[in-house]
Amino acid sequence: MEPLFEKKRHIAILGSTGSIGTQTLEVIAEQPQHFQVEVLTARRNVDLLIKQSLQFKPNAVVISEESLYEKAFEALDPHGIKVYAGQNALNAVVQMEEIDIVLTALVGYSGVLPTIKAIEAGKHIALANKETLVVAGEIITELAQQHRVSIFPVDSEHSAIFQCLVGEHPDSIEKLILTASGGPFRGMKTDELRKVTKAQALKHPNWDMGAKVTIDSASLMNKGLEVIEAKWLFGVDVDQIDVVVHPQSIVHSMVQFKDSSIKAQLGLPDMRLPIQYAIGFPHRLPCKFERLNFMDYPTLTFEKPDMATFRNLGLAFEAIKAGGNMPCILNAANEIAVQAFLEDKIGFLNMSDLIENCMQKATFIAQPTLDDLIATDKSVRNLASELL
Repeated sequence: MEPLFEKKRHIAILGSTGSIGTQTLEVIAEQPQHFQVEVLTARRNVDLLIKQSLQFKPNAVVISEESLYEKAFEALDPHGIKVYAGQNALNAVVQMEEIDIVLTALVGYSGVLPTIKAIEAGKHIALANKETLVVAGEIITELAQQHRVSIFPVDSEHSAIFQCLVGEHPDSIEKLILTASGGPFRGMKTDELRKVTKAQALKHPNWDMGAKVTIDSASLMNKGLEVIEAKWLFGVDVDQIDVVVHPQSIVHSMVQFKDSSIKAQLGLPDMRLPIQYAIGFPHRLPCKFERLNFMDYPTLTFEKPDMATFRNLGLAFEAIKAGGNMPCILNAANEIAVQAFLEDKIGFLNMSDLIENCMQKATFIAQPTLDDLIATDKSVRNLASELL
């Protein structure tokens, strides 16, 4: 097949061993004429990182856990693959001259600094780490404009909105409508949610994702983080963002325009589509993904989210309305809360209690610098751990 690009796009994948990272490599494996893997990074999963590196032959790899450096070096150095370790190496490697696009699929706050370093080096970003814009949305979007860098969303919802907006004037947007599956506990009330287990929360009805994102989806925090991310990605006010629960996960999100028209992007729940769209933009690359057959989904339904029961979504709206470092406070508290739930230290509903408590007690800064946000993240994690 003839390549659509003038030259191959060289991709760095931060978090290549996670759910998004492995699916990105599946996309690249199917499109070898278009993409070249330049850098792979992992936190601790050194065995999978080695396996991926031997298959895709990147220029360099980074293992964040420094104690695993020797193992990676011994396996990859004979193949001419450079091996680095630690957070500083991660921040440095994204600046490599050969890289065209950095796909950030790191989990949580850890994605913020490498994304900033990549933007400063003029690299386009395929963003699968929503916490980056949640924590530092204003700083990131200003930096991207300054360095003339595009941010291509990888989240299925933001990708859907991005696809609906191609060719449209930004002033014509009336409302963004984010869809949510409702997660495994849709329809449950507070009394039932008190008894839910970690195993139940980790069973998402439609999507296959990592543990953190799956718990966030069950608590609707994932949708809350997406609301904050959408505000920065598309430059809209928070009152122009709606959330509707759509259990079938076929309509990935919608845009309502000022002439009352609504555009939606539909497809089967498959993260490879938004990944491929982000790294291949503006082209739509042919692929072998399964096609949506409407006869398999004769009924598509929509309902209001229950924000009284699933309080995290409401807390996220509060955080973005407050602005400043409040979304950073929300995010840090949530990361500690999810970890505590995964370790059976707190119940499902206690996650919202802990986040709300942190939002009330942490120091609010109306116009934070990057250093303020780094300090906020650290102090709120300590606060949340004490409150546990």
